[in-house]
Amino acid sequence: MRIVVAPDKFRGTVTATECANAIAAPLRARGHEVIVRPMADGGEGTLVALGGANRRTVVSGPLGDPVEAGWRLSAGSAVIEMAAASGLSIVGGADGNDAVAASTHGTGELIAAALDLGASDIVVGVGGSATTDGGLGALRAVYPVHRLRGVRLTVACDVRTTFVDAASVFAPQKGASPAQVQLLGRRLERLVQAYLDEYGVDVSTMTGSGAGGGLAGGLACVGGELVEGFDLVAERLDLDADVERADLVITGEGLLDAESFDGKVVGGVVDMARHFGVPVVAVVGESFDGADDRVPTLSLTGRFGRERAIADTVALLSEAATELVGLAQTGS
Repeated sequence: MRIVVAPDKFRGTVTATECANAIAAPLRARGHEVIVRPMADGGEGTLVALGGANRRTVVSGPLGDPVEAGWRLSAGSAVIEMAAASGLSIVGGADGNDAVAASTHGTGELIAAALDLGASDIVVGVGGSATTDGGLGALRAVYPVHRLRGVRLTVACDVRTTFVDAASVFAPQKGASPAQVQLLGRRLERLVQAYLDEYGVDVSTMTGSGAGGGLAGGLACVGGELVEGFDLVAERLDLDADVERADLVITGEGLLDAESFDGKVVGGVVDMARHFGVPVVAVVGESFDGADDRVPTLSLTGRFGRERAIADTVALLSEAATELVGLAQTGS
């Protein structure tokens, strides 16, 4: 069989690359032709999926501490992942974050570095952030923003949330208390008007403008084109050509739920496979909300137990690989 393995990361346990390779190895040993395509949706892993870092720049982290952030520059095209400069993981998660103070300034510094080196095509992946500053920090770092004239700026969004809603939807995950969520929401409301006054752009109803705590909306004000992160990664990797020629597609992620089918990797891969009439299955860490009814799914937690699924994810992915082929054949 010709099998395409195109998973997302299993957050906190394995990267998309580690996941894909773990599944591919035993399948190749059984004589299958396996095409490995680690995927991302604009969040963590987007940089790796698009070629990986070949430059490192010291910038301001979310709370102002210096951070050495990897990014990519090749033939005038740059790829920047905000998680590398303004990510929640940098501060140790929600418990280590100051949700009100967290800034996207470091991400703006990476954009400025790309501009200084002559980049004319810049992709910014905006998932995995510690921030809800509406992109204000990034715009200040890029100032004067007319430097972006003539530059193709593409913003890869991992969610479809609008600008002000970024506070209520995501700030609690970044450590914000209920009172801080209200404060951040009011701050974003003021930014909507400020951006409209200064740039003539209304971000309030723009789909995806709340991605990255509103960084997507801020970048849209200075010419950024907001696109779904999965679509951008899939297009640049020519994933549809691989899927069209496949006999089976395997995707996956750590947590499968309803949101997995709303602009995320699993939903995107499933839709693409079904468009071409190719069987598709998913391997996940855990499944919720009946999401496994939407695609034949093998849950590591359900198959091996939660403790082993977390501790031995790579080994279990390899162990489960041949089961996935059988799952595709039975459809359940």
